[in-house]
Amino acid sequence: MTTSTIPETTTDWTASARRIGETLRPGVAERDRTGEIDAAAFDRLREAGLAAALVPTEFGGGGATHREAGEILRELGRHDPATAVTFAMHSHLVATQVWRHKHGADATPVFRKVADGAILVSTGASDWVGSSGTAERVDGGYRVSARKSPASGCEVGTVLVTSIRWDDAPEGPRVLHCAVPMAAPGIRIEKTWDTLGLRATGSHSVVLDDVFVPDAAVSLIRPAELWPPLLNVVIGAAMPLVMAAYLGIADGAVELATSLVAGRTDPHLCQLAGEMTNAHITAQDVIDAMFATSDDLGFANTDDYAARTLSRKTVAAENLIDTVRLAIETVGGVGYSRTCELEMRYRDVHGSLFHPLPRAKQTQFTGRVVLGSGPLG
Repeated sequence: MTTSTIPETTTDWTASARRIGETLRPGVAERDRTGEIDAAAFDRLREAGLAAALVPTEFGGGGATHREAGEILRELGRHDPATAVTFAMHSHLVATQVWRHKHGADATPVFRKVADGAILVSTGASDWVGSSGTAERVDGGYRVSARKSPASGCEVGTVLVTSIRWDDAPEGPRVLHCAVPMAAPGIRIEKTWDTLGLRATGSHSVVLDDVFVPDAAVSLIRPAELWPPLLNVVIGAAMPLVMAAYLGIADGAVELATSLVAGRTDPHLCQLAGEMTNAHITAQDVIDAMFATSDDLGFANTDDYAARTLSRKTVAAENLIDTVRLAIETVGGVGYSRTCELEMRYRDVHGSLFHPLPRAKQTQFTGRVVLGSGPLG
């Protein structure tokens, strides 16, 4: 089975992720049943330096590359899909700050927080361009209210990275991008996450009720209805990492399926195993291309780059789902039983469909960019 190659470093990030993943695996089925996030897993990720792996060494982090961070997530996905996908939400926010740092922006405050153990919680998938919520200008900042869902890992996170719509801005509707401590007065979690798969990601709703956001916590104020270049950066930083976690889910399915039918030569099994391998290799190659063109977070901030990344995300998702489906077909009826881990992985891998952008929105986005109309209709 082919795997992506990564540069040699003084830290074997994949081995570290494997050690943690092996400790998490025994409780995966129970957490899938109860829907409870594994809070201790994030303590282990902090202690092993994985939570700050992407932070440059000069800021107290591990200095891992974008691709190495993907290998961490892929390895975790082999063992614990829900933890891997949740950790990808934190990791992609750190990666976005690394991109900013490499392009001349000051990301010191975020780097310091993450190096000190902060886990970042994203609400970006539900906000997109226009965002949501309300903001009121007050002395020294804003009073904001909103309901953000889903917010993966909110129960274990320490900093909420979000955006708030400000309809009454003097120049017209604006969006505030800000970071707020999860412990800030007025923030609460409502346990609303009850889903087909990825049940243990803790992706509940975060409610902000008249929360004060100081000016210093606002990183960007932008027009609410125009495509923001920031999202090109987020897409390029995030999608390779997110899909790497799902690739790990598919890796585990392939490994289990091949072990269950090893040595058999039934013609139909050989056919199905070949089809499974085709889908798996295609997904690997597409995700590998995402990391290659990322240029270790040196990519250009363009609509074209975002459109290409989103196209690859859709192709990867389709092939990852096919991979796990074919793994179930290969092993037969046992794969349809909840006593077999393949059933869980099939539910979990479908989460890949819902990260920005879902297929129908992605094809419209990419088509508009290719035809020169810009990302928004």
